[in-house]
Formats: sequence, C-alpha cells, structure tokens
Amino acid sequence: QVQLVESGGGLVQPGGSLRLSCAASGFTFRTYTMSWYRQAPGKERELVARISSAGAITNYLDSVKGQFTISRDNAKNTVYLQMNSLKPEDTAVYYCNVIILSTFYWGQGTQVTVSS
Repeated sequence: QVQLVESGGGLVQPGGSLRLSCAASGFTFRTYTMSWYRQAPGKERELVARISSAGAITNYLDSVKGQFTISRDNAKNTVYLQMNSLKPEDTAVYYCNVIILSTFYWGQGTQVTVSS
C-alpha cells in the first residue's frame, strides 16, 4: 500500500532553516508528481510546492517562492523540502502528498514551529 513518511520538522528560530524529507513506498515513485502541503492552526491545508516526476518542473506557493526549494531523489524514493529564512507564519504541520488515480494520499505530517 502507499506509504508516505515525513521527517525533519522541529522548532527553529526565525531566519533559520529546516529540510523536510518524505520517504515514499508502495507505488512507482519515479512516475508521479509529488507535493508538499501545510496546515496552520485554524487554517485550511494549502499547497506549498510541487515537483514533476523527473524533477524538471516545480511550482510554489507565491509566499514561499525564493524561500523554499522542493527536490526529489528517485533512486531513494524521497522528496525533500528545503526551507530557508523561516518566519513565524511558516509554522504549520507539513504533509507530503501524491495523487494516484484521483486518490489523495497523505503522510502523517511533521510539525514545523518557527518561534524565538
């Protein structure tokens, strides 16, 4: 079955960096677009970044352009989210996502807290 396991979250001071990882299994990873979403308390889940199957095309939420970078390693079945210059408003649970045959699959999420 499809499994997505996120890691790398934590508490970081404003201006700091984190790299999130999502290890995928149960499907042919290299053939699917992968995405990162986030959900802050009291807010809807929003798409943060997306990367095409071969990694050639990436898309970002406007507010994180130039700040976050999504990448993938198809040999390791892993997608990453490098987050720099973190701000308190980046605080959220971050989720890895893949859509297979119109079904959304999610990981358990990893908490990112940006606070001094």
